[in-house]
Order: sequence, then structure tokens, then C-alpha cells
Amino acid sequence: MTQEGRSIDARPESGASYDLLVVGSGAGGLATAVTAADLGLSVAVLEKASVLGGTSAWSGGWLWVPRNPLAVEAGIDEPPEAPLNYLAGIMGNRVSDPRIKTYLDTGPEMVRFFRDRSAVDWIDGNKVPDFIERPGAAAGGRSVCAAPFDGRRLGPWIAKLRPPLDVISLAGMGIASGKDMAHFFKATRSPASTFYVARRLAKHGIDLVQHGRAMQLVNGNALVAGLMRSCLDRGAELFTDAGVTALLHDEGRVTGVTLADGTRLHARRGVVLATGGFPHDPETQARLFGSDTGPAHYSAATEDNTGDGIRLGIKVGGHLREDLANAGAWAPVSLVPDGKGGFAHFPHLIDRAKPGIIAVRGRGERFANEADSYHAFMRALFDATPAGEAPECWLIADHPAQRRWGLGWARPSPFPLAPFRRCGYLRSGRTLKDLARRCNLDPQVLETTVARFNIQAMAGEDPDFARGASIYNRVQGDPDSRPNPSLGALRRGPFHAVRIVPGSLGTFAGLDADDRARVLDAGGAPIPGLFAAGNDLSSIFAGQYPSGGITLGPAMTFGYIAAHVAAGLWDPGQGGDTVSEMQDPPARVAGNTEGAIHAAF
Repeated sequence: MTQEGRSIDARPESGASYDLLVVGSGAGGLATAVTAADLGLSVAVLEKASVLGGTSAWSGGWLWVPRNPLAVEAGIDEPPEAPLNYLAGIMGNRVSDPRIKTYLDTGPEMVRFFRDRSAVDWIDGNKVPDFIERPGAAAGGRSVCAAPFDGRRLGPWIAKLRPPLDVISLAGMGIASGKDMAHFFKATRSPASTFYVARRLAKHGIDLVQHGRAMQLVNGNALVAGLMRSCLDRGAELFTDAGVTALLHDEGRVTGVTLADGTRLHARRGVVLATGGFPHDPETQARLFGSDTGPAHYSAATEDNTGDGIRLGIKVGGHLREDLANAGAWAPVSLVPDGKGGFAHFPHLIDRAKPGIIAVRGRGERFANEADSYHAFMRALFDATPAGEAPECWLIADHPAQRRWGLGWARPSPFPLAPFRRCGYLRSGRTLKDLARRCNLDPQVLETTVARFNIQAMAGEDPDFARGASIYNRVQGDPDSRPNPSLGALRRGPFHAVRIVPGSLGTFAGLDADDRARVLDAGGAPIPGLFAAGNDLSSIFAGQYPSGGITLGPAMTFGYIAAHVAAGLWDPGQGGDTVSEMQDPPARVAGNTEGAIHAAF
């Protein structure tokens, strides 16, 4: 039975019982719901916001899943120990966490399940390299991304899908990485790209007129839409404006939830916490972020992610892991005036690596490899900032680079620069000295920094910070730039700058849980009936950032696992490292069974 006849604004009925309740509607929560419903369980997804998708809907939609079926089918069949060796070089002895092996074993199975049994489809990342050059690192084959999705397939439920992040979309139109983005960057330089972009914009304009929003869904928006469609097809109920304020428990077992309006819902097989971590919870940030991020933190995650799931778990005995290398998934952010006295947060994930762009701090000196991952870039900024100073820097581009690539929210040609200057977002100067004065930098230091960088860039090397030395750096650059795709001199004024402040894409610190996604108490024992997925689950990578997609990959995999455990189909005592390897797995369960056996708890 589908939900097509149910109002999209329907409210949960107080006292209603489900097999499984999922709190939060990001990729982790929705993946749990789809899997559980496919296994025959009755499921309700409870989202406190008025739209579904959380930060997942704003994401790039990438998952890091080594040995995934798309790679294997393309002939990239690496040995099982390769990704484990790579992680060991980054995590040290923390790689012995049982969740790592479970993830590496089960991730490919999860990708196959959603490809074969849901409305989600994938495109391969077979040319997407790992972030860090270590033994076992791969030049590609460990990533998958959600394939584009036609929003019309959601029918009226498209109104409940969180739109793409406005500051990085084009009039609400998402732009996918790869060929799609490449065409937009070449729109003023290639007739083929001009035609491609014109066609995309025309189609988007028609969608805006007819539907009031984008229907050509890409990236995380496509992933969430596919998961929503799959929930609807299986009868999993989706509720918005349904914030959870407490967990019900009976004799130590979690048995349901209480909503903000007092509604009580019961869960026969458990509750899954997947509310997106604490990127907008200042209290937890103050305790876990320490002095690294300075007095303020500007996360690019949705403002609804305020640590609700973590607090709910702690109240019933859950334990928050505070021993991670980094409590957050750091990212450089610039502040975009919203016209109402506030600011939106623009995550700089792409522009830093382009030729003709550098980053400076202090008096005007470089401090990092600008083409490294967003997390590594911010880690370098934290380490370079003296105690007592705010960890801020300036991203600087010459005029050709800004017109080609853009600089944060200051979009590339043919968009005019005047609006970005008027609101104070973009600083510009005819010369480097002029720019330095506008940014409160030392003009002589900045000139010396740029002169040194230019000499090295023209030689195709960066002995100061090794920019352009790694595969990841070069892939992030411009293939047309010679002799190094990641390096290009800053030659022609006017010169432009955007201020970078500390931010994140989400948080790593979360509830302690085992490799079956069961939340653990302070003594390490599972709390019956309570699971965690997504950023409510403590990072399986111990706060390290080995590659892009290490948030959504585990989020969906452990959601997939939680659903099987809740269904009684993956008991830790039954053997087998994955669902498909279980010894004598039972048949699919029937939904709405009052006499469910809870052996998995």
C-alpha cells in the first residue's frame, strides 16, 4: 500500500503503533525506512522541519563505498585489504573498530540493494580519488553518487523535498559535479557548452513557471527524492513538523516517542535516531570543538540540526563519544548577506583548488595547500592560527580566475561583480596593494607571497605546501592548465578576495554504537530498542576524513543494518559479517506483528 492517497500534511495519530520509528529524514533515516519497509515492517519517519531531507538534500550526494558494484562491474576489483590498509594509515589502531570491517563488508551490499530494489539509482565515481595519498589510496573506484532524478515522480510530495542550498544553486537549480559543472564553467568559452547551459536554463525556467521549483534533481536532492519515492512506494509514512521531544521506555527498553505536541507513538521493534548531529548546537560545540574554531562556528548544515537525537539518546542512557580526532567535518565558509541583517553560509568546496586562486592569513602569507580537501584546509588554518586569534583567512583570485571559476558566492562570468561588491561580500582592488588595504593585510607581504607563488606555479610546483603533487589536487584543478592542473599564477588585476571563517559540513562526534547500529550505554551494553544512523552515530572513522562521501556512505549503510537488526534478520549471534552472509537467515517478516521476537536486541 502506498501513501498516494494520504494528505502530505497528515498528522500522526496519537497512540498509533509502528514496528519502527525513524527520527530524522536525511539519507540515513530514509535509507533505514526504505529497508525496513522492504523487509515488511511498518515504519514512520518523523521530521521536525517542514520539509524532508535534512543536510543530505543540500549535499553532493556522494558515498564512499570501496568495492561497490559499479566499480566491480567496470573491472575495478581491488582486494579487500586495500581500503583497510588505506584507513589504517590514517586512523592508526582505531581502524580495529569492528564497525570499520562491517562497513567495508556491507557497504557494497547496501549500494546493490538500493540500485536493484528502490527508486534510487547511482552513477559511478570511478575517476574520483581518495583525499589523502597513503598506502592503499585509490585513484578512483570507491565512490558512487545519486543519479539525476525527475522530481515529477514525487507528485505532490515534491513540495516536501528540501530545495537545494540557495547560495550554491543557480536560481534553485542544482548543478552536478562532473560533465554538468564542466559545461557551466565553459559556458562563455565553448559553443557546445553554451548550448548545453542554455538548454538546462530554459528547462529550469519552464519548471519554475509550471512547478515553482527545480524538477531536474541532482546531487543530494536526487538522492533524497529517490529515497522518498521508495518510502512512498512501500507505505512507509513520512511526517513533517513532527519534532520528537522524548523517548518512551519501559523497563530499560525504548518503546516509542513523544512529539512536541504531546502525541505519543509506539514502536514495537525500536526507534532509530538520525537527526543530523549537532552542527547548530552551541552548547555541545563549546564543549567539543575547543578553541580550534574560535568564538564562532558557521556550519553549512541545515539549521534544524541542533543535536536533538544525541540529547534524546543521552537521556535514556546513551553515551556521547568525545575521543575523536575532530568533532566536526570542517569546511571553509564565507558569509553571504541575506538582505535581512543575517548571513547564509557558503561552503568553499571547489574554488580553492583552481588555478589563479590562493589563500592567505595573518599579514598576507600562505599557510596551506589550497587544493587539499576542505577538512584538511581548515585543519591547516586552525594549526596556523596563534592562540587568541580568530581562525580566518582570505581567498584571493586574479580577475581571469574569478571570471572563469567564480569566488564563492561571487559568481563567474557573465554575472556582474557589482552586486557582490556592494553588499560587502567581495573585496576588490586594482592592484595587490589596493586589495591588501581593503582586507587589512600588509601590502608588501601580500605582494611578496604572490610573487613567490607565481614563480613556482609557472614551473608547475609548490615546494612550500606541495599543491598539485597529489592526484586529488590535480583532479580538483583545471585539466587545461599547464604544466600543473592545480597551479596558475595570479597576474592580472583587478584582484578579488572573500573572507573565510571556520565552518563545517556536519559533526563527527555522536552516540556510541556497535557494528549493528545499536546505541550503547556508558558501560558498552546495547540499549534495547535504540539505534542510531547518520551523524547521530559517532563517526566510524574516529573523526578523520579519508575521502569524500564518508558521511553519506556510513549513514545509509548503518541505516540499512539497523533495519535488518530491528527486523530480527541480523542477530549478532547468527554469524556472518553481512546480511547476505548470515547463516540460515529467516524469511522476510510480516509487518504490524504484535508478537515480534526481539532476539536482535
